[in-house]
Amino acid sequence: MFHNNRTAAIGMVHVGALPGTPFNKKSIEQICEDAVKEAMLYKEKKFDGIILENMHDRPYLKCSVGPEITAAMTRVACEVKAKVTNDFPVGIQILAGANTEALAVAHVSGCEFIRAEGCVFAHVADEGWIEACAGNLLRERKRIGAQNVKIWTDIQKKHSAHSVTADLTLEDWAHGADFFGIDGIIITGAATGKPASKNDLINAKNATKMPVYIGSGITPENAQEFSLADGWIIGSSVKFDSYWENPINPIALEKIVKARDLANSSGG
Repeated sequence: MFHNNRTAAIGMVHVGALPGTPFNKKSIEQICEDAVKEAMLYKEKKFDGIILENMHDRPYLKCSVGPEITAAMTRVACEVKAKVTNDFPVGIQILAGANTEALAVAHVSGCEFIRAEGCVFAHVADEGWIEACAGNLLRERKRIGAQNVKIWTDIQKKHSAHSVTADLTLEDWAHGADFFGIDGIIITGAATGKPASKNDLINAKNATKMPVYIGSGITPENAQEFSLADGWIIGSSVKFDSYWENPINPIALEKIVKARDLANSSGG
């Protein structure tokens, strides 16, 4: 999906608040149009792929969403995928932890991967107790014939408390994801826009052969510290004022792409 031995820049498309959610103000047609524009901007600026995420749907439901959200995300994904074409990978994330719904959306719309929460070990998130779901999720992938859709999971996820698993190292989490057959792991800082730990990246890369992605806090200034990662998932630093809810800043996109190219030319 992405080039081996090369750090990928993966942009976050924060899909507008969907119909039925508290902050919804736009029609599904407008939401799709906005998502397509953002997706095309990432592609034009030479990003390697994107993730579509319903981040504006706050406050989030826990581990399941209604059929209206699944349907809306499917429509958004289909329209985006039709525009960016198959040479530009697209992932799906449906908050919070609605992983089977994300898998269905990705499968039907032809997207390549999902970002899943809570695949291994449990934690307490904003929404409450999040149980591990890898067993059910991978069985569902098999049942619907979606083995072509890769599953990436956050480990020691941001916006969460992990005291119940305090005796587990990040390497333990990585081993758990590997053992359960997950396709990639994501390391984050404590919250959206907060940088991850460089040592966490090194430890994760040493603990597993799976791809390891950085899922928060990448900026042009710190990007080289994370050149060992297989990819950077970027959503805040490419927005005006580095705030996720603002529009994309094209100049910020260009700076990240230059940082990616520098990381790749130096060999990581």
